[in-house]
Amino acid sequence: MKKVSLNIEETFQFKRGMKILIGCSGGPDSMALFDMLLKIREKYQLLLICVYVNHNLRKESIEEQEYLAEFCKNNNVLFETMTIEKYGEDNFHNEARNIRYQFFDDIMKAYHADILMTAHHADDLIETILMRISRGSNLQGYSGFHKIVNKGDYQIVRPLLSYTKDQLEEYNRLYHIRYFIDRSNAQSKYTRNRYRKEVLPFLKKEDENIHQKFIKFSEILSEANYYIEKEVKKAYSRVMRENKLQIDAFLREDSFIQKELLYIILANFYQDDLILISDKHIDLLYKLITSRRANLAYNLPNEVVAIKSYRECYLEHKPDFFGTYEIEFSTYAILPNGHTIEKVKEVDDNSNFFCCLDSNEVQLPLVIRTRRVGDRMQVKGLNGTKKLKDIFIDSKIDIKKRELWPVVTDATGKIVWLPGLKKSKFSKTKSESYDIIMKYR
Repeated sequence: MKKVSLNIEETFQFKRGMKILIGCSGGPDSMALFDMLLKIREKYQLLLICVYVNHNLRKESIEEQEYLAEFCKNNNVLFETMTIEKYGEDNFHNEARNIRYQFFDDIMKAYHADILMTAHHADDLIETILMRISRGSNLQGYSGFHKIVNKGDYQIVRPLLSYTKDQLEEYNRLYHIRYFIDRSNAQSKYTRNRYRKEVLPFLKKEDENIHQKFIKFSEILSEANYYIEKEVKKAYSRVMRENKLQIDAFLREDSFIQKELLYIILANFYQDDLILISDKHIDLLYKLITSRRANLAYNLPNEVVAIKSYRECYLEHKPDFFGTYEIEFSTYAILPNGHTIEKVKEVDDNSNFFCCLDSNEVQLPLVIRTRRVGDRMQVKGLNGTKKLKDIFIDSKIDIKKRELWPVVTDATGKIVWLPGLKKSKFSKTKSESYDIIMKYR
């Protein structure tokens, strides 16, 4: 097993004076990596920084943290740590990973470090690929993860990717390396643990070198994805405008490229939360885009909504409130959609941005609110009433904007004005009698 510590130099090209941050959990994998780096530290004059994240879920975490702090002190290694005090209601593993990597990123910047090394190994790669296949993904997702990832200011390097869990444990036995076992890794309630306990042993029994096949599989998919990504990037520039998907241009692309485009759009939006997205969400987004309906919205994970508005489609986080305001109007109102309505002394033009009312024909006070299901309006110049929904559709108003669009009523609830769009039969012309003038800007 001595060749393992030598091979770490073959899996990554070290340079003298590198600053390397080690993401260390205290487990067998990361302690093996730690030891390998200590063995070559003097040769390359490496500055090592050990970073430990206490997930605050096990009482043993304090012991592990204290041991690593002492271990680093004895080996002249810098030590940084944090404790996760509170979790939200999201997927635990995903949330913990996001917090962990954000902390890594902060420490990397603080030390101006070159490399973040993690102890991911071949078994981790197999588990990830199998989980992605079961969940659904694209070529990039199915390839698992890469040995080296460029983060711009630094690289994430996984130098143990060619080795199995068994090999690393043998390395620890050979060099008498102390490590800690996280008992939660044996709990079957976690998906990854079930693959680890039930699927991997079967695969290894069928072929003891199965990890090499998965590594090759990952490399082939990565190469194919590299080529496809170049084509998708060209298509992306053709179909996106101001972060909105242009549906007509999208539909002209090959069906395979279309799915890849949707994955990239979601990846760009979700970033570190991409684990929440599966092929069912790709299918849902495709269904929304190709729907005959001009305006449509679908909910996605993490309070994200996909919106189709006529020939465009885009993603956004749900606002804190969605069309729930009601304002009693007197002389001036600032509206949640960024516009204002104010009383003025004269009419500049005859557009729908002005409304003139006779207080003898409407009941005060006037109210500015958002639309409600079944809203109808007596449009000026038309017989009968018209649904506000139809007015929005005729005016090609974005589905999102409709939620906050102001509707002006009198005290009885009669709609007297749809600012910027339509006037009601109660709105007066310049030649008629009126004592209230409102302007929408």
